[in-house]
Amino acid sequence: MSSQNDTGIPLAHAPDGVGYRLLELPPELLALLESEDPPVLSLESSTNSAVLKSGTQSWGLRQKNTSNALILLQPSETTGLTSEMPETGLKAIATVHDTVELVPETTGKVAPVARGKWHEKFARGR
Repeated sequence: MSSQNDTGIPLAHAPDGVGYRLLELPPELLALLESEDPPVLSLESSTNSAVLKSGTQSWGLRQKNTSNALILLQPSETTGLTSEMPETGLKAIATVHDTVELVPETTGKVAPVARGKWHEKFARGR
């Protein structure tokens, strides 16, 4: 039986000012990082994008925008309005609207030129 005193989990909006990026790892890179002897990774620039390198393997970083936002939550303790006892709740510290994916690149292959958004192309012809 439910009680009207059960107010659920307190949720507060408390952005922390840190810019978060979600990085999608390909399965082969994840396996390397979780191995007994993880490789050293380096981040380098190329003509069109950043490249993550590990030995002979390299991945280009590509930003993907999503229509669904990802809300990052963090546990918090607050004092309730009616009591001095701390309540465990959640606070929303950030909202992520895009992710960074890693695309395998072959050595010597130049990354494709970014073409921009379709509305930017359309506006140039006006």
